[in-house]
Parts: sequence; C-alpha cells; structure tokens
Amino acid sequence: MSTTAEPAAGDGELDLLVRRARLRDGRVVDLAVRDGRFVRVAPEVTEPARTEIDASGRLVLPGLVDPHLHVDKALTVGHGTAWPEGTFQESIDMTLERRRSYTTEDLLRRGREVLELAVAYGTTALRAFADVGTVGGLRSAEALLALRDEFADLLDVQVVAFPQEGLVRDPGAGALLVRAMEAGCDVVGAFPWFELSSTHAQEHLDEAFEVARRFDADVHAFVDDEPVAPQVHNLEQLALSTIAAGWQGRVVASHGCGLASYDDHLAERTIMLVRDAGISVCANAHVSLVSKCEHASQPIPRGITRVRELIAAGVNVVTGQDDVADPYYPFGRADMLEVASFLVHTAHLYRPEDVEHGLDAVTENGARAMRLEDYGIREGAWADLVVLDEGSTATDVLRLQPARRWVVRRGRIVATTETRREVRRGRG
Repeated sequence: MSTTAEPAAGDGELDLLVRRARLRDGRVVDLAVRDGRFVRVAPEVTEPARTEIDASGRLVLPGLVDPHLHVDKALTVGHGTAWPEGTFQESIDMTLERRRSYTTEDLLRRGREVLELAVAYGTTALRAFADVGTVGGLRSAEALLALRDEFADLLDVQVVAFPQEGLVRDPGAGALLVRAMEAGCDVVGAFPWFELSSTHAQEHLDEAFEVARRFDADVHAFVDDEPVAPQVHNLEQLALSTIAAGWQGRVVASHGCGLASYDDHLAERTIMLVRDAGISVCANAHVSLVSKCEHASQPIPRGITRVRELIAAGVNVVTGQDDVADPYYPFGRADMLEVASFLVHTAHLYRPEDVEHGLDAVTENGARAMRLEDYGIREGAWADLVVLDEGSTATDVLRLQPARRWVVRRGRIVATTETRREVRRGRG
C-alpha cells in the first residue's frame, strides 16, 4: 500500500508502475507508464519502475473530467451573503455586482484554490468558464489563461470565453468575445437563454458560431435554463445552428432544463435533433435542485433535463460541478464523484446498470464532450488516473464517496489522500 521510489535503473525502466489495479470491468491488472503514457496494461508487468504504486485491488478510474466549472466566480460567497428574495435573478444581479470589483490577484487566488481542490479529488481535465462582457472586460479570461498555463502539469484546462450578460443584451460583448479568443481562449461560450426573445437568442447563436468558425473552436452553450418554461426552445435552436454550421460533435449544451417541461412529442423531436447534431448535454443536477423552481407550485420539479431519455436516444450525457460557493450555488467542492452522485439521484439512475452512467458522465463521456485525445486506461493513452480507497462497483463508489488515494497525471503522482477509520468497541 505504500509508494516506493527509485529502484535500480535499467534500460527497460518504467517511469511508473501501478500494480494490482482493478478496472471497471473487474480485471485486475498492472499499469506500466513511460513518457506520460500507458505502455502496457497486462495481468503482470515485471519491468522495474522508478515509482511504484500498489493499488492492492483498489478500483482505478481514468482521470475525472469536469466540463463545466465557473472558476472565476468560485468562492465569492460566504459569511454575510444573503438572498432576501431567493430568486435566480437575485443571483444574477449579485454576480454582476461582484464582477465589478474583480482583481487579477483575487481571481488568481480563488482560481488556484478551486483548481487545487479539483486535482485533489481526482480531476485531470476541466472546462473553466471566464465571463466576458462590458462589465469586467477580459479580466477573468486573462486570469484563467494564466491559470491554465500555471496548472498545465496538473490538469488539462480549456478556457471558455463566456458572454454571461448575453451578446444582444450587452452591446460590445461580441467584440470582447473575439478579443478573448485572440488572447488564447479555447472554446466559444454562448448564453442564448439570457437574451430577451427567441429572435435575439438566434442572433446570439449566429454570432457565437461565426466566432467559432473564425477560430476553428468548439462551442459550449447554456440553453433553456428554466425548467418550467416550455415556450423557450434554445436547445432546438442550438441543434439546428450546429447542423447548419457543420459543427456536429463540437458542441456542448449545458442545462437544457426546459426539455423537462415539453410535452413528450416535442421532447422526443428535440432529443432526436440533439442526437443528430452530435451535441453533448451537460446536466448539472446539484445547482438545478437548489436554484431552480424554488417558487414553483407543488409538486416542485427537480429542475434537470430529461437525462434518461437523452441516454436512451444515444446522446452523450455529462455532468459538471458548475459552481463552487458562488451566488448561484453556495456549496460544491469540485469533487466529481459527489457531482455524479447528485446526477444519479435526481435522474433516478439507481439500478446497477444505470449507475454506470453516473461514472461514465464524469469520465469517458466528459472526455468525449471536451474532445480530449488519447483518454482512458489503455495502451497508448495518456496516463491520467485516480486510485480509489474503497468500492469495487459504480454503486459502491457513489455510495461511499471514497478518498482519492492517488491521483496521477501524465504518469506523475500529483495528489494523495489518506484516511483512517477506527471503531472502538467495548468499555474503556
């Protein structure tokens, strides 16, 4: 169970050897790593290695993936924060006011804290959203780009230039979006739901895809953010825009909550469009439970999209932390196993075969949504992995929320967590 370093050198020496790793399919294998990649996945590897981990039959997952995290907003609420009205608009207004006073030093400090948390909990890739608009300008984007470079040895960070206040509603945001992409942002963000009409929402999407084509960048859009608004059809608009732009497989839609309140016929039609457009859908169940539908009539909806129907149709469903202690969600700790647990609870994914979708959402599916190359535990892939302290099935893992005993990025141990549990019986 200990890590051993620096055995005798040799021509066949490996950088890392993970012994007795249990994979999700039940196989127990050795994982050999050289130059940051898996070079052998076999029942037994005999070559010496500079560093060894004895997983002792523990479950090993590929690095966890978070495709939706507002790093620039993180850790902006705490003692003294109040929501007198308890409305979603109140969270929007509070965020806008805080953004006026963002400083580079503050953004870097909070960003480092939340990214280090993510690494400690086993995340090796994430999308960090940077608000871009006339309030705050490019401060968030510039800070997140600096953090992307600073944390490059710990995790993959894709910076999303995100027009939080809209493009039509915030004149000047479009030019800033272009400048953010010129500065090096990786993904074009879109927020058509925030516009005041369906026509403006389409104008927003048209502009976002134009920028995406200019920079050959993927698109990540927030759509239908209100669960009880069946009159808003952003997800349908996004699917049609994706197909028209030829951007199939390069778009992620976060939330899509309105799909839950469509009639079944319209929902099925929209889901087929999403599938045909190759759009990944990111359902962030935890924030939806807390900040959506609070004032809806009983029975209050759960606030998430139609996860089960999307999965059944073959849509790539993922989930993200979204928020960590910000005006939209005062909880969160950048722990993707906790996030997966929220997803399976709210989407009724409790049967053993269904729970697997929860782990898929924060591993392989998340990697597909972010279009990560050479992902997974297989020969030739990048050696990004997390060794869990306990649990051998998906149900066990999401039930126990085990410690991340070792986190490995590109074949290097980047985080460790040890826990001790002791129950004392008897008297004295």
